[in-house]
Amino acid sequence: MAKLVTTPNIDGPDDFYAELLAAHQGLDKAESDAFNARLILLMANHIGDREVLREALAAAARKLSA
Repeated sequence: MAKLVTTPNIDGPDDFYAELLAAHQGLDKAESDAFNARLILLMANHIGDREVLREALAAAARKLSA
């Protein structure tokens, strides 16, 4: 079983962040929210492991309450 990776693991993280921001350029709030939802679902499908996805949901929830 895989574990959720929470340490830096993206090649060129600043470049990815810039690409993510660029993908949102020109979108209104509703379009941006819909884009994020599609991106999350695509990434979740790629991960595929339900336990890892549960860990990710829990980790994201902890950040909200911190």
